[in-house]
Amino acid sequence: MPSSVDAPPDLSGLLELSRIENLDLKPVILRVQTDLFVRAPGRDRTATEIFESLACGLIPTVDEETARVVARKLAPCPETPPAVLEALALRGGGARDAVVELAPTLSRGLIDAALADGFDIADRIAARAGLSREAADELSREGRPEIDRALAANLGITLRGATLARLVGRGRGDADLARLLLVRPDVSAADLVPLYLHADPMRRAVIGKSVEATAALRPCPPPPRDLGESLTRLSAAHDVAAFVAALADGLGLPPDFLALVADPGARYDLLTLGLRAAGLHEEEAVYIFLTLNQGVARSAERVADLVRLFRTVSRPAARDLVAAILDRPLTERGRSETHQPVHGPEAKLRQSAAASRTNLPARARPGTKADVG
Repeated sequence: MPSSVDAPPDLSGLLELSRIENLDLKPVILRVQTDLFVRAPGRDRTATEIFESLACGLIPTVDEETARVVARKLAPCPETPPAVLEALALRGGGARDAVVELAPTLSRGLIDAALADGFDIADRIAARAGLSREAADELSREGRPEIDRALAANLGITLRGATLARLVGRGRGDADLARLLLVRPDVSAADLVPLYLHADPMRRAVIGKSVEATAALRPCPPPPRDLGESLTRLSAAHDVAAFVAALADGLGLPPDFLALVADPGARYDLLTLGLRAAGLHEEEAVYIFLTLNQGVARSAERVADLVRLFRTVSRPAARDLVAAILDRPLTERGRSETHQPVHGPEAKLRQSAAASRTNLPARARPGTKADVG
């Protein structure tokens, strides 16, 4: 009885020939069967299982070029059995690269197979548009800059949850990673608050509005008493170390908090946010800009930028920004813990004292060149 047209071909003869010494037909068999599988108008379960068994048996035995050619044909085919793709990925070299590049999706098993030979292609996997959420999460746990940047630059995936939090956290100290995250359309301004110092003015404005909206909903503790007077006095004396220590103490931050920011320009922006968070008046902040650092004071444009930053952020928002940038809450110190009535003679005395804070110390002649950071 003749065999059905749709029945899978009988390969027993070819397989027997492949066992003859000095006659290696395995590459030919694999290539032929790959072409038949890819071009087939339809594949039932039996045909797929037969091809899977045949391919998984031959892939480890064929030469590198055959494995690469077969991989480039099978990887884009959505019906290729996962076991076949994993066998090709385990081969390494060109076959693995083709699977990583062309497979419609990269499962956890396929990623493990691609990384099995120890060859470092994790960053290329992270750049794949078909990367699953679970795979992205696993890759983000590696903590390697090249993988982080590949994930951040991959617009074919959606960053969210723990994966996004890890990348944003590392972006505080990685300007390249921060810039990639800041331009992603799928990441909200609220998630990008820790990267405020890396943002351009337009993006800062959007992030600032997000922070203002939430900061306004919470009570803001009163500013440290007499801190503005102390800071202007230290700035006039060009005592940078004492100035930074006093500001840090007033905000409940470590004395070296400015050193956590590598870029000098961004470091001064952080200092400006710190002055706003500490409750200084604008006149006090401007005086500090003109006396603390002579390099800043000589640049009218830079001073104007700092004043603009000071004006555009409210004190509650500045507190939240500093806390997010440094990844630690602000617990202000240096203020009286006793009750201070809002009305009455005591309140009038406090208002008079606050008004007197605008009497800034005379600008001293610098003895030495001071610099923040």
